[in-house]
Amino acid sequence: FDDYSNRAPALAENEAMIGRHMMYDWDFKVPGLGIPDALGRDFVNKEYERMTDAQKRDWDAAYKPKNAAFLESKLEGDDLVRWKYQRYIKDYLRCVASVDDNIGRILDYLDEFGLAENTIVIYSSDQGFYLGEHGMYDKRWMYEESISMPLLMRWPGRIDPGTRVEQLTQNIDFAPTFLEVGGIESPTEIQGRSLVPLLSGKRVEDWREAIYYHYYEKGQHNVARHEGVRSDRYKLIHYYGTGDWELFDLENDPNEMKSVYDDLEYGDVRSLMKGRLSTLREDYKVPELD
Repeated sequence: FDDYSNRAPALAENEAMIGRHMMYDWDFKVPGLGIPDALGRDFVNKEYERMTDAQKRDWDAAYKPKNAAFLESKLEGDDLVRWKYQRYIKDYLRCVASVDDNIGRILDYLDEFGLAENTIVIYSSDQGFYLGEHGMYDKRWMYEESISMPLLMRWPGRIDPGTRVEQLTQNIDFAPTFLEVGGIESPTEIQGRSLVPLLSGKRVEDWREAIYYHYYEKGQHNVARHEGVRSDRYKLIHYYGTGDWELFDLENDPNEMKSVYDDLEYGDVRSLMKGRLSTLREDYKVPELD
């Protein structure tokens, strides 16, 4: 339950709140409570019809009693929001448990057939995702829950189990990493850097000091277009459509509850981060904002 105060107005205007914007049919698997015309009943039915008859029986057996109990409860207010969160997070955790089990099967196969020593396994995603933090779901934002991507690697003989890389990495680093692992030199136009030097867990002295982020789409979940930079401690976000700025001290405010952009104490940090933003925009040849 976040009131979205002390941050840019754009956050409070988002349409990715569990309590207000998730859909009963599609997100909560409770049929018959209405679904926006923009999505359409056919879309939901199509997903259900992908299952076999046996899968449908299991699905219905799992959800029908719970849905009946929910409809009977007639929850309202915060109690309804809590129910929505519990349905959302439990479905997510069940899904992730299944993914985890089956990744384990792949790793076991590699071990069993003697392939592990010559195979690097990388688990990642296309972005982070809100799991109820700040009352939200979905992604897109530059806040920590959205910008942080999972990245797990197993490479026997090259990566010690339990190794953690603390320096800033990005998905633009994937391609040069794969090329180096394959013994191929990266083209000069590739923007990222190979992660191989970091895989020992030791610091690389000439590594990047900040990363650049840009969300430029229009309209989806009413997320305002924004760009910014994140260092190991600070994050600067610019909502260029409205001219609003945010600055977060991630060491003192890891949950990003209060922007310190207008705090005089952070004047030097603000200038430093704006300089980094300008430099990275130039390095990556970011088009002029419209």
